Amino acid sequence: MDLKSYKPPANTFDELFTANLRSRPGFGDIGSFLKKSSLRELNRRKHEAELAIRTMGITFTVYSDGANIDREWPFDIIPRTILYKEWQRIEEGLTQRLRALNLFINDVYNDKKIIKDKVIPGEILASSKDYRAFCEGVTPVLGVWAHICGSDLIRDGDGTVYVLEDNLRVPSGVSYMMENRNISKRILPEMFENYNVLPMDNYPTQLLDTLSSISPRPKDFPEVVVLTPGIYNSAYFEHAFLAQRMGAELVEGSDLVVGDDDCVYMKTVAGLSRVDVIYRRIDDLFLDPEVFNKDSILGVPGLMRAWKKGNVAMANAPGSGVADDKVVYTYVPDMIRYYLGEDPILPNVPSFMCSDKKQLQHVLENIETLVVKPANESGGYGMYIGPYESKQTTAKFKRLIKANPRNYIAQPIINLSTVPTMSEKTIEPRHVDLRPFILQGDRSYVTAGGLTRVALKKGSLIVNSSQGGGSKDTWIIEPINKDKKS
Repeated sequence: MDLKSYKPPANTFDELFTANLRSRPGFGDIGSFLKKSSLRELNRRKHEAELAIRTMGITFTVYSDGANIDREWPFDIIPRTILYKEWQRIEEGLTQRLRALNLFINDVYNDKKIIKDKVIPGEILASSKDYRAFCEGVTPVLGVWAHICGSDLIRDGDGTVYVLEDNLRVPSGVSYMMENRNISKRILPEMFENYNVLPMDNYPTQLLDTLSSISPRPKDFPEVVVLTPGIYNSAYFEHAFLAQRMGAELVEGSDLVVGDDDCVYMKTVAGLSRVDVIYRRIDDLFLDPEVFNKDSILGVPGLMRAWKKGNVAMANAPGSGVADDKVVYTYVPDMIRYYLGEDPILPNVPSFMCSDKKQLQHVLENIETLVVKPANESGGYGMYIGPYESKQTTAKFKRLIKANPRNYIAQPIINLSTVPTMSEKTIEPRHVDLRPFILQGDRSYVTAGGLTRVALKKGSLIVNSSQGGGSKDTWIIEPINKDKKS
């Protein structure tokens, strides 16, 4: 493949190649493979990947104009690579971050010391739409609220890795991460002979161990269930995948009942069976019609009562979303210093809070050069990217920000790093981010890599699959010393 025309955008870090198209240290075999492979050969492997996805039924759902559209999972065959030496530092930073976030959540529902000490303004908490007053006074097992976190990472033009956001409510994507690896092994088997690629297939075991560690009953094999909204949910594939891999029951709200003893039971053909831990994939407001949305048919009446009395554990715990807020995100480095007495290992993207009058003025005056995000949206929805927006959209966002400044933050546009990606006729650079998954129970665990999301449209910075993005396998690698290889 002739890669002479392969040119990442200006001031952009390419994960595989340097500016003169030399492979970065440690990635020579992958670079050589791409340069030596013909377009016909790469397309053959691409078609093999598409066939595997179709055969295995790997899909996701896009909500469009009131319709639910099932689509095959978009996958690019060229892996995203990171050296293990660099990854070790990233892993430490992610573990540090989740520890601080859990201490923050536990604090704000109990003593509120961080507010009293004026590290975080009280009005930020008071105006949070994900603060659950019902959770006040609760301390879950081990003091952990967010047991599963998906933190999105990006790399800027000089190679610095930043945390873009933390997903602490019902983070998704881990099943696709694992299926990406299975597909890579099928279509690129020879590349796995050239590298020590760290495995990630132990995630379901680690997840089950994490969930088991928060069981209210000291059992060797507590009853763990995965609570799903049902087959029409966009992440239903993942719910079924994880339940099957963990050996846990996949249940809907109608499969569970809260007894007179305030314990949760699962309906089975043999009668009621007590449930110890619920890995819930339902948003807070639909969990219990007695406490939240009274019209919800997805949850279980009395579930919050059972949880608050400590008779059942939930992951992530209700109320965790208070830290899954892009305004709260800006204070995470301060949380790390406050709760842990440490400097943050991974930096935040520089951010402007529109709730601050001076920063608001800066945002309004420079909005055409900034990215503006609503505090609680996900999936790339509701986002504004200055240079790509029309005058009408710019005027609209200015009005929205002025009307509710607390709901918005702004950030400078960062040219996300690029990775070689298949297009119709050649290989081209496409922007990527990375979502590793971090677990915290009685111990911490970080996936070896994560879900690399790629913007399949040339020049686009939007990587979300719901917005036309795709995915890649992520390899955390150590080069093999071929002289010592047996």
